Amino acid sequence: MKRVSVESSAIASIGYDEDTETLEVEFTGGTVYRYLRVPADIAAAFVDADSRGKYFAEVVRGAGYEYYQVS
Repeated sequence: MKRVSVESSAIASIGYDEDTETLEVEFTGGTVYRYLRVPADIAAAFVDADSRGKYFAEVVRGAGYEYYQVS
């Protein structure tokens, strides 16, 4: 999945596949996770958030989406 680099102290890049509603998050430590059934508007707001780390913690992780580690 193609990811875009973002400015964040915690998150290195974010990718999203609209067909499968899969959000991919690479953290600055190099670990990558995929979050399943994430609506497109949530993914777009995450990329555009002023604080991506805060948005991730409150909205993505907070919603309890199913996820797994890629690397």
